Amino acid sequence: MNVPLYAWLTVFGVIAVMLAVDLFAHRKAHVIGVREAAIWSVVWVVIGIGFGAVIWSTAGAEYGQQYYAGYLIEKSLAVDNVFVWAIIFAAFAVPRQYQHRVLFLGVLGALVLRGIFIAAGAVLIENFSWILYIFAAFLIYTGYRMIRTRNEHAHPEKSPVLRLFRRFIPMTDAFHGQRFLVRKNGILLATPLLAVLVLVEVTDVVFAVDSIPAIFAVTSEPFIVFTANAFAILGLRAMYFLLADLMHRFVYLKIGLALVLVWVGVKMLLLDVFYIPTTVSLGVIALIITVSVVLSLRATRGQGRREVEADAAGSFREATPAELAELEPVWRRPARSFEQKPGQKPEPKPEPKSEPQKENENRR
Repeated sequence: MNVPLYAWLTVFGVIAVMLAVDLFAHRKAHVIGVREAAIWSVVWVVIGIGFGAVIWSTAGAEYGQQYYAGYLIEKSLAVDNVFVWAIIFAAFAVPRQYQHRVLFLGVLGALVLRGIFIAAGAVLIENFSWILYIFAAFLIYTGYRMIRTRNEHAHPEKSPVLRLFRRFIPMTDAFHGQRFLVRKNGILLATPLLAVLVLVEVTDVVFAVDSIPAIFAVTSEPFIVFTANAFAILGLRAMYFLLADLMHRFVYLKIGLALVLVWVGVKMLLLDVFYIPTTVSLGVIALIITVSVVLSLRATRGQGRREVEADAAGSFREATPAELAELEPVWRRPARSFEQKPGQKPEPKPEPKSEPQKENENRR
């Protein structure tokens, strides 16, 4: 597949425009409801499917099916990622109106990191074709491990990343709006929101280790791998606000995701022995995900939405108006005289003297 430079630039331009639109639409912190999340989810899915139609019409049906297979794999695996985000937010008691800003930056970082991973994977496959067998074995093992641990949940409060963060970076116990850093008494401090962002980024790296090899199982074209990843994860924020309170209902989804990983791993192992058409692979992936979702919703019929519960990672609160008023500029220290020590309050200026006081001093 010969992809011209303008095609890459066009994709980057579309992504940049959509991110700008999303950021402008959510420039003010507010609670995102189910209706708004549903609308944005439809918008992102339409964009993703529409881009696949462009590939199908310009590059042919085979590449179009490869894109849709990769898009479906990434979109499906992203649901598990969304559930982990919900647990992280619950552990830190992050107010809902601040969650979109964290996810926006998290997805932005994910696009950059996944671009690096995809480029590295493409180079490895180009120079060492046998690495596909390692990817295949890893995917099968990951699927097996996912089935065994399907009833276990993430514990952000026990994360070694969080322990390292707290050890080396001073952090407040209060959310200061959507700020990630604040300065108090001349000291730069992280807010709990920055710790949450770090955990979200690390979580995406962990999930990328599974999803990117899985997409390479259905296509070896870096352009398709990147675009399928990009258009799938761009809609993760809306998917989170739509599905976070329903994670208790998807009881069989993890088994379905595990079977998808095993399937693409087996397909990759058989690459030089028996060719499985992309149409068949796409159909199997769609069937597995559909069956797991339908069975999950039937098994939990009648259950409504409820907030995710998680062990607390600490005692966090929102800053009071008085605390917000005491904040100093983050990137610029307030001016001090050279005699004033850090933390020392400036001496009060003497009050101006009245005219009678000045005349008495002159007489003396």
